Amino acid sequence: MAINIDIPDVGTRESRLGSITGYNGDLHDLVNKSQCGGLKNRDRCFSQSSSCNAGCALGQLSGIRDIAIINHAPSGCSAIAPDVNVANAQLSAKRGVTNSTVFIGTDMNEKDTVFGATKSLRDIVIETYKRYKPKAVFIGTSCVTGIIGEDVDSVVEELKKELPIPIAAVHCEGFRSRIWASGFDECDHAVLSTIVKPAKTKRNVINFKNFFESAREEIIDIFKNFDVEPFFLYQNSTVEELSRLSESLATVCICGTLGTYLGNGLEEKFGVPYVRTINPLGIAGFETWLREIGNVINKGTEVEDYIAREREIYIPQIDAIKKELKGLRAVLGMGPGYTFEVSRVLQELGVEVVWAAAWHYDKKYDNGKVPPALDYLLENSPNNFKLSIADQQNFEILNILNKYKPDIYFSRHPGTTVWAIKQGIPALFVADEYMIFGYKGTLSFARTLLDTLKNRSFEKNLAARSKLPYTDWWYKQENGKFLREERK
Repeated sequence: MAINIDIPDVGTRESRLGSITGYNGDLHDLVNKSQCGGLKNRDRCFSQSSSCNAGCALGQLSGIRDIAIINHAPSGCSAIAPDVNVANAQLSAKRGVTNSTVFIGTDMNEKDTVFGATKSLRDIVIETYKRYKPKAVFIGTSCVTGIIGEDVDSVVEELKKELPIPIAAVHCEGFRSRIWASGFDECDHAVLSTIVKPAKTKRNVINFKNFFESAREEIIDIFKNFDVEPFFLYQNSTVEELSRLSESLATVCICGTLGTYLGNGLEEKFGVPYVRTINPLGIAGFETWLREIGNVINKGTEVEDYIAREREIYIPQIDAIKKELKGLRAVLGMGPGYTFEVSRVLQELGVEVVWAAAWHYDKKYDNGKVPPALDYLLENSPNNFKLSIADQQNFEILNILNKYKPDIYFSRHPGTTVWAIKQGIPALFVADEYMIFGYKGTLSFARTLLDTLKNRSFEKNLAARSKLPYTDWWYKQENGKFLREERK
């Protein structure tokens, strides 16, 4: 699908990628329906929880140094500001840089809802520039601005003539999309359309889109073997650095869900190749990813030399742990960029995946292809495991865990991890995006997995003292009970 950065907004994942939040079936059925176009969303007649795409959009952008986020919304919508400020302060201190980014809410009230608030929005942006001198301003919309039809784009066009900095609207009204990851695309669209400039030259740099650059030093050392430097975005990046994304040799990402719009946009509009492989988690993922990078930047020999050296160090250690993990059973509940990738890594380690739940599912990415992780699993998975698509529906996860009673549960959201532990099931919170990155990360992950399984006293004690709200009636229900039939 063509990416148009000349318009102020980007289509939601539902309309652009055919993404869904409701499905119950198995691996083969999901991939086959994705490939033939037969996959339809199934609505829930009961929904327990979800997230807002504004959190992803504005949270990502706020990591850029020395800018201003203007959240044009009621005060409650700015509840993410404290988390953002703390994260920015800690992560910039870790890097040894300063980040003066400000997060400001316009505090819309009942009067604004009736009569509109574009004038006050304009005044707030101008005052913000006078006080803080940000290098760019991003104005996030909200459910309220969407409902009343607030013309934020016109305000932006007027302000562009008055202020000497990039200004962009970020259309992240919560009701626009049920898929929080649409927020990643909205922030990428704002950067591509407002910040990135055509390349005047090329540099030995690879754009690396990630969340919090926790493996920064390790990746810098890896890329030195190939005479290139990584540029991490958006956390701790600057507006000037982002303006030069088009000068890079390639774009890679730690998560396909996170990077699809930016990677494909840079390739389509600025000619920067996007490395589309399974993610660099586990051995197969890391080696596939490295080899494709080597192919794109003409460093294939150097990549093979690096792989050979690292395999001698790490593969024997990983193989030794695999013997102890073989035959164990696991259930997963994560975002789709990790659910299918971690499923693959677990199978590499000899662990059987009995159920994988993804918070949403993109049946294609912006290049029109099925996500690489699904193609890989279809060809290489030893079993056709069960799958569901459920946007953080804990009551469904607890039903699955009770029925299958796995040896361990994996999540990237601590809110579900604790519920598994209360059932007495060991749980591993895959919090760090680089927890399973490369050879070193895969070895560390395998050791952590083994430690978690060998030390179960906490889970047993907590389960013995916890009373869960679920009845035997619920545990006897089929997991897809609350899903309506597919929409035609």
